[in-house]
Amino acid sequence: MSEPVFFPLAGPVSLSEIAALAGATLPPEVDGEAVIRAASPLESAGPDDLAYMDNAKYGDALAATRARACLVSPRFSARVPAGTVALVTPQPYRGFAKVLARLFPSAARPTSLFGATGISPGSFVHPTARLEPGVVVDPGVVIGPEAEIGAETVLAAGCVVGPGVRIGRGCAVGPGASVLHAFLGNRVIVHGGARIGQDGFGFAMGPGGHLKVPQVGRVIIQDDVEIGANTTIDRGASRDTVVGEGTKIDNLVQIAHNVVIGRHCVIVAQVGISGSTTLEDYVVLGGQVGVVGHLRIGMGAQIAGSSNVNKDVPAGSRWGGTPAKPVREWFREMTTLKNLAARARDEGGEG
Repeated sequence: MSEPVFFPLAGPVSLSEIAALAGATLPPEVDGEAVIRAASPLESAGPDDLAYMDNAKYGDALAATRARACLVSPRFSARVPAGTVALVTPQPYRGFAKVLARLFPSAARPTSLFGATGISPGSFVHPTARLEPGVVVDPGVVIGPEAEIGAETVLAAGCVVGPGVRIGRGCAVGPGASVLHAFLGNRVIVHGGARIGQDGFGFAMGPGGHLKVPQVGRVIIQDDVEIGANTTIDRGASRDTVVGEGTKIDNLVQIAHNVVIGRHCVIVAQVGISGSTTLEDYVVLGGQVGVVGHLRIGMGAQIAGSSNVNKDVPAGSRWGGTPAKPVREWFREMTTLKNLAARARDEGGEG
């Protein structure tokens, strides 16, 4: 793999520990105390490295790998070369992620940019703010009056925590992020530049001008949520904006006022969700999806990237297109248009 300049290695890990972490089967003839020192892609892995494979596209790379061991699904285990230990698991990628977290624990979330412990000189912590033991505050951090920060939370350089904000335990707020008018649960990760709790976009429009509507709600972010860099989550107008437990939000996402997002949703980069829309649990929105306001996307629904949703989506369905519709209908329409265009081209005699 690339030289891990920015992420110190936590030390070697034995094959038996890897097997336990990944839920993999260790072949009985293999020495479980043999160690792995790094993790690498199949094509560049060497005799001290762990790799993984779960996609037929990389079958040739698997057959040629020089990795010491490889996490592999049962369907590809026969293609592991003789010099590589096959660690067979139903979920190689998930297992690989667990091993990476063991090898490079500092890469999992934002950390102090100053190597700080405790409250750094050059930070600004209001005397009425309450910080539990083990909170790390980098230089340039501003913490407002009556804010509460839970134990083992890290606030990286230049981030702002507003008055009365509550951030739970084991959280990380990246450099330059701002958290205002919000309550965050435990183990929440907010990456650099994210903006949480600013005004929602609310105006009473009219020919005499657009009257600003005060936004007096909050943002509620539950446990184990991750929020990507430069994402914005507006506070509610008169209700709360809510992000449910375990939801993962990519970079450059816009979540408007009064939006309610359920548990364990996945929202990919450049999504825009308009105000007062509800996403039920386990919804997936592909990159660049746009959702108009006041809609409901049902539990487990999946929306293809670059789609635009302008009506409610039933639970468990897969939609795509502009405007979004069930994928089979969308595919039929695209095929019909393609065939019509080809017929017109042929009849017109164009090459």
